[in-house]
Amino acid sequence: MQILRSTAAAAAPLLPGLPDHLASLCLCHVPPRLLFSVCRSWRRLLYSPSVPPFLSLYALLSDADDSSGSALAGFSSYDPFSASWSPLPPPPSDVLRRILLRHPSFLARHLPVQTVSASGHLVLLSATAHPLRPALPRALAFHPATRRWRPAPPLSAPRRWCAAGSVGGAVYVASGIGAHYSQGVARCAERWDPMATTAGWERVAPLKDGRFSREAAHAVGFKGKLYMVNVWGKAAKEGIVYDVESDAWEDMPRGLLEGWNGPTASMEEREIYTIDEGTGSMRVYDCERDRWMDVIESEALKGAVQMAAGGGRVCVVCEGGDEIAVVDVAANKMWKVEPPQGTGWSLYMCCLG
Repeated sequence: MQILRSTAAAAAPLLPGLPDHLASLCLCHVPPRLLFSVCRSWRRLLYSPSVPPFLSLYALLSDADDSSGSALAGFSSYDPFSASWSPLPPPPSDVLRRILLRHPSFLARHLPVQTVSASGHLVLLSATAHPLRPALPRALAFHPATRRWRPAPPLSAPRRWCAAGSVGGAVYVASGIGAHYSQGVARCAERWDPMATTAGWERVAPLKDGRFSREAAHAVGFKGKLYMVNVWGKAAKEGIVYDVESDAWEDMPRGLLEGWNGPTASMEEREIYTIDEGTGSMRVYDCERDRWMDVIESEALKGAVQMAAGGGRVCVVCEGGDEIAVVDVAANKMWKVEPPQGTGWSLYMCCLG
């Protein structure tokens, strides 16, 4: 009898008087936060394919207790409705254990692990292995809806310290260093669409020189173009722009380059946000006047190390990786999110199915 009662409770309709498939069509228009808070059956619906995916945070973590320099614990995702982190399935072949985060020659520097979000996928692109070689023979793509990793087609050459970004749902990789420095790799640029089932990486127009292979370059998509600089912070830097439509590289606008003084991210490729890591000022780029406009300034944003943007919010890994600040740019409000256990080196926003 108890089993029969439990089965009946589990089969309770989403909306009394309507079949579940019709109720799902109605409820998919309800704000996700309300779906989560009303009842368990609506909460389950929120995580089903019937409801459009929502934005989540993805963090790449290292083991804070390990001093070997190679201790990636894995990826975790943050559910904004339950306010909780959960680990992702590990990538295949134990690839995270091959990644080097620090090197005895320059202990003060963090060796980058480059990951981008594109077309609803989280794509692990490049990292460093001992002794300063590319750690990934090919990129790996994680699909949140199926919670599975799959290998991307091979690049023309594995690389590290490259520019990585996305435009129009496609992943772009430019420049970088392979097992040894090569002018061909340093000037090479390629793209891949994670939604394409058969197509591999496609060569695009090469860079005019190899000066973007000095370290991991920042690249963000904005209005059909990929913008990238080759040096972090306020140091003298170069900036170039790839126009997807014309398949050509061009100079970066002067005002955009001069104000690019810290972590930078694109909001749905419609706006570019940056943080001046010295002043803690978050700014948005005005392309018509080629200038940066202040959004919010906070002591908590000084020394910011990573950022991601989406859904009207900018998420920032604060100095030291101990806190995540979330800024609602429309309401001009900021609050904190506790990071998962470990040290977050990279932070991304991606659709969670």
